[in-house]
Amino acid sequence: MGKKIVVALGGNAILTDDPSAAAQMAALRKTAEFLVSFVENGDQLVIAHGNGPQVGNLLLQQEAGSTPKNPAMPLDTAVAMTQGSIGYWLENALDEALANHGINKDVATIVTQVEVDANDHAFEEPTKPVGPFYTKEEMEQKQSEHPDFKYVEDAGRGYRRVVPSPKPTGVKEYKVVNAMLDAGVIPVACGGGGVPVVKDGNRLVGREAVIDKDSASSKLAELIDADMLIILTAVDNVYVHFNKPDQKKLEHVTVADLKPYIESGEFAKGSMLPKVQAAINFVENKPNGKAVITSLENVDKFLSEGAGTIITKD
Repeated sequence: MGKKIVVALGGNAILTDDPSAAAQMAALRKTAEFLVSFVENGDQLVIAHGNGPQVGNLLLQQEAGSTPKNPAMPLDTAVAMTQGSIGYWLENALDEALANHGINKDVATIVTQVEVDANDHAFEEPTKPVGPFYTKEEMEQKQSEHPDFKYVEDAGRGYRRVVPSPKPTGVKEYKVVNAMLDAGVIPVACGGGGVPVVKDGNRLVGREAVIDKDSASSKLAELIDADMLIILTAVDNVYVHFNKPDQKKLEHVTVADLKPYIESGEFAKGSMLPKVQAAINFVENKPNGKAVITSLENVDKFLSEGAGTIITKD
């Protein structure tokens, strides 16, 4: 019997050097061919994805076209907008790939709200850069227009707005995801980490923040009782001493194996660390589950040989 699997796509599965819609759709057609392998294997597939470059580009467009009569949309709405656009591209690409393989299955996107704690300390310390670069003068002008926004200098390239990146505490639509799986549908969910919302009585209120998509994918996998979380990135395996003479590939590792590597700073904060942390969170909450970190191109080898970095609790 197949497994229930959440696959989290990295940005390299969507965006190439060309940010046009046509180019991103072409990239996703290639991605879809790899994802069909899970369906052929008999697995129940849920697809999550990032949106960093796409939401950044959208914020640029929103800013450039903003007027008092047609103001720019807030960040939570921009995240929802990119969930829709990327979901549309994914549905289109997967429909074609499934048909090419003679598989009769539907794909549908869920605009997903991911709950966060209103008291998360991340709201007090925004760290995630979003949107365009500004000169010092442009930044000061923007600061006067939006005094509640925070800007930081980013690697000598200018100033960027930074926003909070809180931890997910729940996924509002997780029962919908399970209902779709039960109906044989492939859901696309938690795009871009989901729209960050906080509870206010019976209302969910969007917040100007972004959620790490691997962390959100881990939470979704936990809530739907998935058997496996697969995080697809640019490399076939996780490494320690990365790009050094004593570089070591990690294959089958436990949480206990990984924690000392985290403490010693082996994994880069902006790239591999959140993936490893998301994998650990999933297997700690699903003791019989597995998390896998590998590349899109390595999917077939993972399915046939168990290649990649496989993380278990024990």
